[in-house]
Amino acid sequence: GRALLVLLLSATVSLLGGLIFGYELGIISGALLQLQIDFHLGCFKQEVLVSSLLTGALLASLVGGILIDRHGRRRAILVSNLVLLFGSLILTLARSFIGLVIGRMTVGFAISVSSMACCIYVSEMVAAHQRGLLVSLYEAGITVGILLSYALNYIFADVDEGWRYMFGLAIAPTAMQFLSILFLPVNPIKLNSWDSDCQKGLIQLQTAEDREVAEREPYKEKHYSFLDLFRTRDNMRRRTLVGLGLVLFQQFTGQPNVLGYASKIFHSVGFQSNSSAILASVGLGAIKVVATLVAMAFADKAGRRVLLMAGCVVMAISVTTIGLTTCIAPLAMARDCTAAADPNASHSLTQHPLTPLSSQPAGSHVQPALGEGNSQAGPGFAATKSLTKAFASAQSREVVTDSSHTQKMGLASQSRKETAESSDPPFGGTPLTEHMVLNWITLLSMMAFVSAFSIGFGPMTWLVLSEIYPAGIRGRAFAFCNSFNWAANLLISLSFLDLIDAIGFSWMFLLYGLMGVMAVIFIYLFVPETKGQSLEEIDQQFSRKR
Repeated sequence: GRALLVLLLSATVSLLGGLIFGYELGIISGALLQLQIDFHLGCFKQEVLVSSLLTGALLASLVGGILIDRHGRRRAILVSNLVLLFGSLILTLARSFIGLVIGRMTVGFAISVSSMACCIYVSEMVAAHQRGLLVSLYEAGITVGILLSYALNYIFADVDEGWRYMFGLAIAPTAMQFLSILFLPVNPIKLNSWDSDCQKGLIQLQTAEDREVAEREPYKEKHYSFLDLFRTRDNMRRRTLVGLGLVLFQQFTGQPNVLGYASKIFHSVGFQSNSSAILASVGLGAIKVVATLVAMAFADKAGRRVLLMAGCVVMAISVTTIGLTTCIAPLAMARDCTAAADPNASHSLTQHPLTPLSSQPAGSHVQPALGEGNSQAGPGFAATKSLTKAFASAQSREVVTDSSHTQKMGLASQSRKETAESSDPPFGGTPLTEHMVLNWITLLSMMAFVSAFSIGFGPMTWLVLSEIYPAGIRGRAFAFCNSFNWAANLLISLSFLDLIDAIGFSWMFLLYGLMGVMAVIFIYLFVPETKGQSLEEIDQQFSRKR
């Protein structure tokens, strides 16, 4: 009975952690529409407000690992909950622009620490055959949180100072997570339990030789310095290569930007009204939820490596298809931010809303940006130079993190923009029917891309990161990789429109397809299969293999 209670509470902590992450990433897109008016925010201030979450999250990824390793995963989650409650109160009661920025930075710091600590804590708490399911539950929480933020954006859109309710409602799931984790053990890691786990049949060692080594050398926790991540000791350098490769490929395969053009694609295939575009974007969000549930179901059966490679192959095919179809039927790209601040443009807010994008637990993790503002996404938030860029930024912590999930929000807000811009002809002079076919192919390819990311890179990146490092440095290693995820997301989103100007939209997506192929090769060569193995067994195998 106690084991079942621990399992249910672990699942609750993981799900709520992801839900809070996705909600905070997504809610800004709707709140910003009201904040623009209430606080008279121009382009620059909108960028500052959106990127403030990114600033807090980046700071957390630099110092959060030390907190997690030195003071424990459980305490780190509890502290992040208290900080998040404090940040939500600041936002709810804010009377000035500075108050909003401080509140969002505080929230960004909290969700970044929480995303890392949740994935690590849950991975150490549960048995090997349940680890994939429960860590992937975090990614599912992110997608649900984003959908929830869409719904609340819609509900409070016409409420006076509705943004206060949007920010304040994050207090409820935060308080629930805080209470849930109070009933969980302080130290989930039982480093001397590896042999007993094997004897119970939870983890089948792969060979008789492994079994003999395990009996001769009982597992002991080792102490590491941060610089050990780059040394050959216990093969740490290869582990760092695997971790950095996964988080960088997660971004460089186009995740932060593909959804930035979803609303244009919806518009081009006939979703003309605001409501139908919103429905379409929510449908895309629902696809992400379903795909993440599929990943949860198969993470411990098919394995992390198989899902990563399958997801990468589908992503590469999808973005290549988008690149080829947009060669023939190009999509118009808007890249100015002034309309959002124009009081005479009734649809300016919807035309250039913040857009959140998801990913990680870190999770993947994402927020939207307005105009030339900065958009935060997935495991990282991206600062962008234009509204389109804002939409482009995507998730992951995911963490997770990948991320990744707030992207859907961006879709909804940009979909509304698109309808306001519907006076522009979506295509050139090619026959309409041919363009419709090509644009439906583009739409289906984008859905396939979203599904593939949510099955592969979205949840699996953070799951593998929570497994491959020794317990003594797991928090710092996870945070180190997560900081690169945020930085890469920022870089991709900032440079996206400039690259489109330089090489063209279609070539950009063909380049993403090439990166997807390279990611498949990287995973095949370097990423080991970790399903069904205890964390200690994974560590010992890494230590022995060169």
